Amino acid sequence: MVTDLAFSEVSLMVKGKERENREKSDGLDGYCYCMNKNGGLDIDLPLEKMKISKTKNRSDQNWLGLPSTNSGPSVIEPQDADYAVIPSLNYELETLILARIPRSEHWKLCLVNKRYLSLLKSGELFKIRREIGIKEPSVFMAAIGVNNWWAFDREFKTKRKLPFFQTDFSFTNTDRESFCAGTHLLVSGKELDGLVIWRYELAMDRWYKGPSMISPRCLFASATCGTFACVAGGVGMEPNSEVYDTAEKYNPETKSWDPLPRMKQRRKFCSGCYMDNKFYVIGGRNEVGELTCGEFFDEVSNRWVLILDMLKDNPVLSSHSPPLVAVVNNELYSLEASSNQLKVYLKSSNTWKQLGLVPVRADFSRGWGVAFKSLGNELLVIGSSSAPGGGNYRDIYTCFPDPDAEELVWKLANRNFSQFILNCAVMVA
Repeated sequence: MVTDLAFSEVSLMVKGKERENREKSDGLDGYCYCMNKNGGLDIDLPLEKMKISKTKNRSDQNWLGLPSTNSGPSVIEPQDADYAVIPSLNYELETLILARIPRSEHWKLCLVNKRYLSLLKSGELFKIRREIGIKEPSVFMAAIGVNNWWAFDREFKTKRKLPFFQTDFSFTNTDRESFCAGTHLLVSGKELDGLVIWRYELAMDRWYKGPSMISPRCLFASATCGTFACVAGGVGMEPNSEVYDTAEKYNPETKSWDPLPRMKQRRKFCSGCYMDNKFYVIGGRNEVGELTCGEFFDEVSNRWVLILDMLKDNPVLSSHSPPLVAVVNNELYSLEASSNQLKVYLKSSNTWKQLGLVPVRADFSRGWGVAFKSLGNELLVIGSSSAPGGGNYRDIYTCFPDPDAEELVWKLANRNFSQFILNCAVMVA
């Protein structure tokens, strides 16, 4: 009911808008979301030069082969609505209604008036959505050797190209880590001058550089922990740098890093996840060799707790990826790269239960180039096709995991020839 009211209200406002308040938007710098020719959102376009126009449906495709969202209006003319013929709502109720509109439709709000435009930039709608429990996952991906990032809807039916950010070839062609905190997508990598972080802010649809970690690192574990993000372990950029046991937490509100207590073990090539309101760091390597233990940070007691033999049943491979882990409905799942076997972690016995094979070949590249993520209440896996001769294809599958099910049902979301996937992160906002 509320969602229907939201669309009805916005529809009335768009239909009733007039040009009586077309003065320049001082303080808003002409900001507007606008679908560009690549399916992305342009910003900072002059308001006076933008107009509504229809375009023919196009089959513009990216490296994943999905249709762009630019098959609708490609140019937008924002106008202030005429409220003379529309019963006005107080701002608080109006904002609550707008917050219930799906994020995929947010770009249309800038058509209505400058207040909605300002509201989008402020991030207030995302705060309200979080408070009232509205969660809408999006998947952000980048391929190796390119600096183009794409945002996909949960069903992988549409995609949007993110704005380009200026970096150097080192950042584009070397290893990067990506993770989300609130409505921030953070990408850590190495430029010629050292380790850096680029930050994409969803509300602004814009990239920013920094802030750097307290201890810049690579090959670390990361996880979205509520509205924050935590990182742990890894190594520095210097030759023969020691393996880290340090950890940090990123706050998207203050755009800053805070130190966490040191872990029990030094780790690199480790993985992170968030379960039972705790930040887990699993597996990895140190100066001695492979680690089969895990540990979690308990924020209440402000200390790390070691879990011995957490990965004792996993076969050890050379040159394999960090452990492929994901948490759905507070249950920890693992994709074994050597056997393509999906497992669920049994907390009470510190053991793993097999749930069957996944429909992709994680063993094709020893786990590298495989995305294994939590997508709301679903598992998401992207990897080399298991179909005969499908090694050059990337398949996208989802499923609703059930630890007690005899067999999981996987749904093919998309299958396309593509480049090697270097980064994948899920944002829930």
